[in-house]
Amino acid sequence: MTNALRFPAADPAAAASFFAAELAFEADPDDVHRDLQDGNTHGYVLVETRSPEAFAQARIPGAVNLPYRDLPDELDLDPDLVYICYCESFQCNAATKGALALAQRGYRVKRLAGGITAWREAGYPIESDAHSVVGVSKVACHC
Repeated sequence: MTNALRFPAADPAAAASFFAAELAFEADPDDVHRDLQDGNTHGYVLVETRSPEAFAQARIPGAVNLPYRDLPDELDLDPDLVYICYCESFQCNAATKGALALAQRGYRVKRLAGGITAWREAGYPIESDAHSVVGVSKVACHC
């Protein structure tokens, strides 16, 4: 018995259900980048869930900053949109915490796989506040 098959693969219908559910919770950086290039972000907003300092240093173009630690109980957001939350990386869970907080307030959410680290590693553009970029080579988590 191989290590990879020690646990049998799921029935194809169960696997399809599982992976469809997974995709309902996550967005791919490449898909978001293609949307940005096409000017087609109708239906969703990118949400940076890290601190304002991290947002100032580097953010995905068009993102809004809603730090998960500071989310008020009442938000004036469009309930018809999906809010795609991101943070630093797979090692950071600020996007998960932000998505949870938004979902608890009744908003539809997804998480951007890999956060801004995956975005940058793919070579996609970032925005920053000019004064905060001096001497900064990598954004610390600042969650």
